Amino acid sequence: MKILVIGGGGREHALAWKLKQSPGVNRIFCAPGNAGTAQIAENVAIPATDLPALARFAKGTHLDLTVVGPDDPLAAGIVDLFVAEKLRVFGPTKSAARIESSKIFAKELMRAQKIPTAKASTFSDSDEALRYCEQLQFPVVIKADGLALGKGVIVAPDSATARSTIDSMMNEGRFGEAGRRILIEEFLRGSECSLHALVDGKNYRLLESARDHKRVFDGDKGPNTGGMGAFSPANNWTPDLQSQLEEEIMPPVLRGLLKEGVTFRGLLYPGLMITSDGLHVLEFNCRFGDPETQAILPRMKSDLLPLLEATIDGKIDNCTIEWDECVTVTIVLASGGYPGKYETGKPISGLDKATKLNDVQIFHAGTRRADGEIVTAGGRVLAVTALGSTMESARIRAYEAVSAIHFDGCHYRRDIALGAVSG
Repeated sequence: MKILVIGGGGREHALAWKLKQSPGVNRIFCAPGNAGTAQIAENVAIPATDLPALARFAKGTHLDLTVVGPDDPLAAGIVDLFVAEKLRVFGPTKSAARIESSKIFAKELMRAQKIPTAKASTFSDSDEALRYCEQLQFPVVIKADGLALGKGVIVAPDSATARSTIDSMMNEGRFGEAGRRILIEEFLRGSECSLHALVDGKNYRLLESARDHKRVFDGDKGPNTGGMGAFSPANNWTPDLQSQLEEEIMPPVLRGLLKEGVTFRGLLYPGLMITSDGLHVLEFNCRFGDPETQAILPRMKSDLLPLLEATIDGKIDNCTIEWDECVTVTIVLASGGYPGKYETGKPISGLDKATKLNDVQIFHAGTRRADGEIVTAGGRVLAVTALGSTMESARIRAYEAVSAIHFDGCHYRRDIALGAVSG
């Protein structure tokens, strides 16, 4: 089979890496890919957002399957376009992708289906939002309605921060159209967890649990990022919580989508907050998580390709997924200044040394090849994943690999999975 993976981040490198192991795959393309995917696939210089060019490439290359990594092309309707062109594609349609591309749509769906989630109010007028803030107990969570590269969620500790956040989103256009409408939510206290599910419209299969680290600095300080690291399995996930997920969240959300005339086929993952009252859904995502994918896929013993195909064909209920009992720790190496302004083009050294370590896999994100060497090309540059029999051993190995890699301004958190080791 010939497969195209759309996207150029660490998630896409992990997907291509896993699909490359399938005996049914003989050729993989990545569009646009990165310096890491170039080592296992053929990079194609088409942006993930150039839908017509991607469709032309898929037709001209006679692809057997396209796997869409990022949320933007899904929100723009790439699956609808490919299906119309009779091209086989993994991912939800534009209407189904609204569960991620519009936080307001998702919130209204959860309310209608009585899915546990934070109380929230919706605003399209900044003056109304600012007046509402005067009545609140802080902290509160302010969310841009649309997609904002994982950075459209701000925890406001006080009225002044709330007011400046609302102003920057709604009046200054910090996130463009994504911030024209906002949600102001109650702040939920607890611990977060990510669960991925392959959904074929009516049925689903859960993948292994993971925990992400969103804040840029140690101790969960600083602004939200796309994710600074992850580990799997989550140390806060229990059979009771899984029962709640499978009773109060997954069936109602699929039922609610079908009631809206939407059949969701693809990867659905609810971001969950585990509170003293049980699970609450923070948000829904309609694609593989990043960096969770880099932590989860190395633990998957099953062939990924038949699982994606069964999802497309509405037959995921016939599948079982085998998992390695090992644990994984993934550490993201970012450019200095991320998630704000940062420089690119910095040469990266030590990759060969780190790759030679046992049970270490390096997934490239913001990298490219220039003048014969690999250089930085984005905010999140690399994701270093290590496997171990215990969280402590995986963590030690991951940081050993990280210590071998160098580029100017390299920034990473030093406390990824520390809570899972220390209790």
